[in-house]
Amino acid sequence: MSVGILGTKLGMTQIFDEAGVAIPVTVIQAGPCTVTQVKTQQTDGYCAIQVGYGVVKPKALNRPLLGHLAKSSAAALRHLNEYRTDASADYALGQELKADIFSAGQIVDVIGTSIGRGFAGNQKRNNFGRGPMSHGSKNHRAPGSIGAGTTPGRVYPGKRMAGRLGGTRVTIRKLTIVRVDADRNLILIKGAIPGKPGALVNVVPTNKVGR
Repeated sequence: MSVGILGTKLGMTQIFDEAGVAIPVTVIQAGPCTVTQVKTQQTDGYCAIQVGYGVVKPKALNRPLLGHLAKSSAAALRHLNEYRTDASADYALGQELKADIFSAGQIVDVIGTSIGRGFAGNQKRNNFGRGPMSHGSKNHRAPGSIGAGTTPGRVYPGKRMAGRLGGTRVTIRKLTIVRVDADRNLILIKGAIPGKPGALVNVVPTNKVGR
């Protein structure tokens, strides 16, 4: 597995390629992230690095976390994430990871929290069809039958019904990096990614092959 980076979704815009074709892109403020822990086979039983992102005031963190960050001389960082890599020995405590670890044309996965949409009905949440809209119908957006009565006499777990929509961890796979601005630590990714502007995102090289 490869090392990724944490960042902040800034929003969407469009850029134009050499042929004048408009490409919709999402702009991500990628890092800088600080390496806060290096794990090796000898010390932890596996190889990985832990990175931190998002500088906050020290009073926003508890003392155990501040003590952990002090080992790498890192500032108070709100978000920590671990990446498995066989080359963990190539990284040092306190090392900074920036947007230049990626390149244009690279295929990545983006992990984030989808936009919360509150309580939603079956039509919006599960893409169900509605009932008849003619006069006299009382089943416009009702859920309809949710199971038999006597047997089993209950609703099976996982039944698709109305409920909370969004606000969950979502991974969008195989997105293409269109441009990397190393000076401003910006990554432009083709297409949309989870979350609203200002949301935390995790960009990692894709580990899927084929379609």
